[in-house]
Amino acid sequence: MIKQSKIGVGKAHSKIILMGEHAVVYGYPAIALPLKNIEVTCRIKPADKRLLFDATDPLVTAIFAALRYLEIKDEPITYEIESMVPERRGMGSSAAVAIAAIRAVFDYFDQPLSMSVLEMLANQAEIIAHTNPSGLDAKTCLSDTAIKFIRNVGFSEVVMDLKAYLVIADTGIHGHTREAVQAVEALEEKALIYLHHLGDLVNEAEKAIFLKDLNGFGEAMFKAHDNLKQLGVSSPEADHLVSSAMSKGALGAKMSGGGLGGCIIALTESQESAIEIAQHLKKEGAVNTWIESL
Repeated sequence: MIKQSKIGVGKAHSKIILMGEHAVVYGYPAIALPLKNIEVTCRIKPADKRLLFDATDPLVTAIFAALRYLEIKDEPITYEIESMVPERRGMGSSAAVAIAAIRAVFDYFDQPLSMSVLEMLANQAEIIAHTNPSGLDAKTCLSDTAIKFIRNVGFSEVVMDLKAYLVIADTGIHGHTREAVQAVEALEEKALIYLHHLGDLVNEAEKAIFLKDLNGFGEAMFKAHDNLKQLGVSSPEADHLVSSAMSKGALGAKMSGGGLGGCIIALTESQESAIEIAQHLKKEGAVNTWIESL
């Protein structure tokens, strides 16, 4: 069916949530930003034996989802992965890896792949990885623009023209999305007020972005972090980096992603300030930083 020299290649980029994590699971809006310069590349190659299924590996589950869709069984293949996206940091690693893997499988077998099928298969892999994903990660990793997303409703583009900068800082601690989602569920009705506040803050942030009101956007970010702390999904490391960014003049800062580790983000009005804050956060414990223009 294939030549032994055949290699299938698929790529995808990562993402970061600006506002609305956790609340998005319950139908509130979220705003997320694609990180187009932080990429994953997957290569599918011939092998001597068939790949074994591993439900704990988003890449393997994505490959099997693609093979199932194509009705291909017992094909001896293997994979290689090159990723600039740190795992379990709230940057969409599992979604980006899944998208790259699905694209690589379809490329390997010379099959056309529509965006709707790609998103469906990526979400199948995400369900295995995260139990109850909102669909936001896959949607943003497939987008070239910032998006506002509401689960089971859809998404719309968010125009980012703020002439501002976002610092992303990695706490060095693996995020625990599944555990964080379960922790929010366990709060039952006690979580509702914080989730509602988070939804309101997304709308405030969207309005501030539209008006190019950086102070308003930053204020919404910082308030969102406090609500996420109250939900019990932040971490001491994230709290420390948020406080450190604010003390260095960030307009706003918050944890991003599933939480219990992962990354924080900080808003600045100049590239110089972003560089200064990024350097400061490394001194304060961040293991890596990135700067994105907004």
